[in-house]
Amino acid sequence: MSADAAKSHPLVQALVHLTAGAAGGVACVVSGQPFDTIKVKMQTFPTMYRGFFDCSVRTYRQEGLPGLYQGTTPALLANVAENAVLFACYGFCQQLVRQLFGLSSVLELSDLQSALAGSFSSVFSSMVLCPAELVKCRMQALHEMKATGSTWATVKNIFQSEGLLGFFQGLTSTWLREVPGYFFFFGGYEVSRSFFTQAGQCKEDLGSLPLTVSGGMGGACFWLAVYPIDSVKSRIQVLSMAGRQDGFLLSFLHILKTEGFTALYCGLMPTVIRALPSNGALFLAYEMTRKKLTGLLDRTP
Repeated sequence: MSADAAKSHPLVQALVHLTAGAAGGVACVVSGQPFDTIKVKMQTFPTMYRGFFDCSVRTYRQEGLPGLYQGTTPALLANVAENAVLFACYGFCQQLVRQLFGLSSVLELSDLQSALAGSFSSVFSSMVLCPAELVKCRMQALHEMKATGSTWATVKNIFQSEGLLGFFQGLTSTWLREVPGYFFFFGGYEVSRSFFTQAGQCKEDLGSLPLTVSGGMGGACFWLAVYPIDSVKSRIQVLSMAGRQDGFLLSFLHILKTEGFTALYCGLMPTVIRALPSNGALFLAYEMTRKKLTGLLDRTP
């Protein structure tokens, strides 16, 4: 196999996307974890807090700064694993969509076709995300559930009380969120990049600021599209601590009946606020890492 063929081999490209996605996952968590903690608390206990500011202040007073970063370890594991798999599969799915539409290069994909590839890739990343996000959500709600424990203690408790399948509580709602959500995520990102691309320029030439803004727009599109589904998922994953085993549909109908439609949007504001910088950081880290690794491969004899 020639050097050029080795560099373009699907496995090599998958490793490039996987590494770049992992770097993006770290950047996403570091920049947005406190907002995610507030989001989960407001989703799971909507009657306990008057709003974003009240939840933030009370969490800080009762639990201190560590309380805002509760669940960071599983969040890092979740985001690094999810984004590594997501972007690795995204590269494969781009090639699949390219072949389906008879194109010669992924650079010819339209924004809609890129969004479709992102949606396909989320099917696989959800399998990695669900267990880590379950642990994260439960840790973020420890204070409200009057429980204590470390990341390892939470993992051990889930395994002992619910078995291996217990880690996949909320998988259906995760798929329901991720598959359409990532259509809007990658679609919003690509449309925004197209907006910033001037005549005679390609998307690959964009600088850090347009990439960051485009990533933030993609994140905002994701959450605005699927936030009610995420609210149900958080309820399922947290309340299963108390033995509640309701599925997605029953949980959704119960929330509508007892709390109304607006309860599904509790915590939306901190989520959108978080989505702008965190997803901007995610895509910036991803694109910079991908370009750096691609450049290193190109310089390899």
